[in-house]
Amino acid sequence: MTLIPFIKMQGAGNDFVVIDNRIDRLRLEAKAAARLADRRTGIGCDQVIVLEPSQKADVLMRIFNADGSEISACGNASRCIGWKMMQEKDVDLVSIETKAGVLECKKFGDFMVTVDMGEPKWEWRDIPLSEPRNTEHLGIESHGLINPVAVNVGNPHMVFFVKDLDFVSFKESGAFLERHPLFPQRANVSAAQVLDHDHIRLKVWERGVGETLACGTAACATVVAGVRRGVCGRKATVSLPGGDLLIEWAQETNTIRMTGPVAEVFEGRFDKGLLV
Repeated sequence: MTLIPFIKMQGAGNDFVVIDNRIDRLRLEAKAAARLADRRTGIGCDQVIVLEPSQKADVLMRIFNADGSEISACGNASRCIGWKMMQEKDVDLVSIETKAGVLECKKFGDFMVTVDMGEPKWEWRDIPLSEPRNTEHLGIESHGLINPVAVNVGNPHMVFFVKDLDFVSFKESGAFLERHPLFPQRANVSAAQVLDHDHIRLKVWERGVGETLACGTAACATVVAGVRRGVCGRKATVSLPGGDLLIEWAQETNTIRMTGPVAEVFEGRFDKGLLV
């Protein structure tokens, strides 16, 4: 029996199985990632994170959603891996290579990390959308969710602004909106209630995962969408079911900084046969 070590981590309730693949190069396919992510027959997580060597940064991070699909960005995972690498190297600043580019992580305090998520995009081709649309007003709706904003923060997002988040449920609308024909690469779907100029409540349906306790890129996308709509400022606390994230869309650099908590939950090993 071959046992493979892993670490379970989480950031604001967004949880990850982290496999360090920098030395023993393990080939991880989509089906294997989905098996690990299964909460009944695997370890259980929102995303499986695989660390590999990088020539551009301190580490390369591959990200697999719970359904096995590989994605380009995950803000909470970036913070968790940033923390792991800072602990490993005994430094307060590290870089992480992702498919969305190289991200910089800084230690913000005890078990708190700030990650620079780069510049947001909102041209319809950059989301991408299947046809030209005004990305500030997409004009689509489902089960009371109306007219979202489209933003790309390493992956595609649609953000609906609502009056009362307590009346929003993704049970009927989440899967439909994720696979809306306007989004050929599928979409992360968010419902946001603006409490104040600097405070937003948020629920998120992540593509390839479903409704989650937190999604870092969704929090970033929501602040960008809110600024575009004129309903919030460039710096806001985004409160998700799993915890709070501080998002700042810096005007001087046009980049988004996200600060939030990280935690190492436990270490373990799994049978390599689970991947077959």
